[in-house]
Amino acid sequence: MSNSPNSNDFYQVPDLRFDIAKLRSALEDVLKNSKYQTLGITNFAAIPLNKIPGDDDSIKGHNVRGVYWTKPDESGKEVARDKPIEEEKYTELLDEFKNTYFEEVYNKLRKKFKLGRVRILLKQPRSTLSWHKDPEPRLHIPIITNPGCRMVIEDIAKHMPADGKVWITNNTRYHNFFNGGEQDRIHIVACMLENRFN
Repeated sequence: MSNSPNSNDFYQVPDLRFDIAKLRSALEDVLKNSKYQTLGITNFAAIPLNKIPGDDDSIKGHNVRGVYWTKPDESGKEVARDKPIEEEKYTELLDEFKNTYFEEVYNKLRKKFKLGRVRILLKQPRSTLSWHKDPEPRLHIPIITNPGCRMVIEDIAKHMPADGKVWITNNTRYHNFFNGGEQDRIHIVACMLENRFN
């Protein structure tokens, strides 16, 4: 397996960086008032930042997770899980993020990219996601991470440091994420409505 950090499936956005100290402080404030949804996935949880205007169900359960494809057993047969999401309808920032640094980040990202759901995703220590693929690429801003956190896309593994930089990953290919450290891994993750990997 190659460990090359130069894979075309990992793209660091040039000239875009956020204040990591402000992100961590804003996260600390959010965690006092909001709880992660576990979504029925072991060692994984999410807090939505945006929703479909007027639709509070758009930030619950399966709507937070969304459709993905996986190969769950030795047959290698691909199966779909969950249901498709109308990403383009997620345009309203949740009230709890207004007048916070998350609002500044959200507005700046939406001026630069076409985004769907934006979530704060948590991966617990010593855990991994399933081997799967998503309908679209993802934008990542690591807030808390450690050297044992790696995203693997096909045969390439990459650590994304929590330094305020923005990454776009090709989640339309098979991938997973593992946290081999002993602290939570927390990223802002947004669904991209434009594919930069075609």
